[in-house]
Amino acid sequence: MGFGHSHKKAGRRVRSVTKEAQHELAHLEGKDHHDAPDHQWQPGVHHHSDLPGAHSPLHAPPAGDNWPPFPNLPSSHHPHPKHPEGYAWQPMHHADYTEVGHAPPGHPHPEVFDPAIRQGAWAKYREAELGSKGWKEEVDRCIEYGLEAAPSIKDRTISTFARGELPHFAGINTFCKTHYLEDVKKVAGFDAAIIGIPFDIGTTYRSGTRFGPQAIRRISALYGTYNYELGVDLRESLKWADLGDVFTIANIEKGFDQISKAVAHVRSNNVFPIMLGGDHSIGYPDVRGIAPYIDGPVGIIHIDRHVDTQETDMDERMHTTPWFHATNIPNAPPVNLVQLGIGGWQAPRPGVKVGRGRGTTVLTIEDIVMMGVDKAAEIALDVAWGNGAKAVYLSFDVDSLDAGFVPGTGWPEPGGFLPREVLRLLRLVAREGLCGMEVVEVAPQYDVGDKTALIGTRAIMDVLATLVNEGKLGKKPETKLPPPPYWPARKKPKKKK
Repeated sequence: MGFGHSHKKAGRRVRSVTKEAQHELAHLEGKDHHDAPDHQWQPGVHHHSDLPGAHSPLHAPPAGDNWPPFPNLPSSHHPHPKHPEGYAWQPMHHADYTEVGHAPPGHPHPEVFDPAIRQGAWAKYREAELGSKGWKEEVDRCIEYGLEAAPSIKDRTISTFARGELPHFAGINTFCKTHYLEDVKKVAGFDAAIIGIPFDIGTTYRSGTRFGPQAIRRISALYGTYNYELGVDLRESLKWADLGDVFTIANIEKGFDQISKAVAHVRSNNVFPIMLGGDHSIGYPDVRGIAPYIDGPVGIIHIDRHVDTQETDMDERMHTTPWFHATNIPNAPPVNLVQLGIGGWQAPRPGVKVGRGRGTTVLTIEDIVMMGVDKAAEIALDVAWGNGAKAVYLSFDVDSLDAGFVPGTGWPEPGGFLPREVLRLLRLVAREGLCGMEVVEVAPQYDVGDKTALIGTRAIMDVLATLVNEGKLGKKPETKLPPPPYWPARKKPKKKK
């Protein structure tokens, strides 16, 4: 077909608006159009020649420049014969700096390649040690269940139907696109399990956290399983599954019974439970489901702006009461409860009175700002693991952050943690192991851009990565590298004589 061609499409005649646009269309469709005026084409040579009159307005050279600037560069729709991926240029060959600490000659800052002092270097070399067995297994599963891709797709790891992490915008959202375990009786085959708890009848102001599990799962699709700074790929180190949601009942006590049974089922199979709330009243039934399976005292690390230790609120066990009742469990004593970030204008005095009488440990935001996050984490670990504790439970309320970062919650309060602070705190307190964790008070109908749900997702991912890297969960990746920089040595408390 010639330069001034037209063609039929879907039963109707289509003609380009201009001859220049027709020329472009012919290129894109691979049409034979050598009868175009002054058109030149040779394999491997840019086929818009620099002859007078050869350029349409679409190819007009910039004023004062020679055109084309790279006359031997092939056009994008004529792949270079030596390029393995069919790109339009011959592959470049670069020097190899794979070995640890190998800086390019003349680099102005060769010390940044030292993994002992720079996290950027440590993480770069760490990635090479992570392996890809989990990724290959996922690809095989996606193709088996989702069919091979169309023949035109060059990347043969892609399936026809979305069945894995990619694409992030497609698929049915489990947490971080992990396996949905429909038969919960098979949970023992996993290291960790996600449990959604869509329960918000314990709220005392703004309801809506029953949709928190959906919101967290939805935005978790944004994430992959690999974290650069932490040097971990959960797909390679952890067997985890999403068990879906607990069938919560619209009655506080019956709902608590359902929650406790679900959590107990997971913990009794020696699997790490991760609860997606839901309002904070679920803290009590969560601990009640775990405590019977711990051979000794259980400590609780509670990150929040509110003490949540009063006995009742409006004559019921609400989201302001979980730690009063959790610390009535025989092996969850209040002296092993530490509360981080407390403050503001939403701390009912009855709960403060209970904490004072029971000897709980409280650090306000101001305390943590003054002493630093690392010291606060050290205190939290000493308290939670003190008095012979055999396990520690982690409760993370998203409203512990400043309200500007978490608008999607029932009791937002200005003056809380910054995201960077709370994420480091979470990683530090997870270092010595946990028996379970919960993320509570995500209310998506008040959220902006899913950022509250995103901080809940990030909290879970960072805690899991820490547990894996510390050898507390899943399979710790082997390494020949020094310990990661900026990670303080744990100061063990001195034993009393």
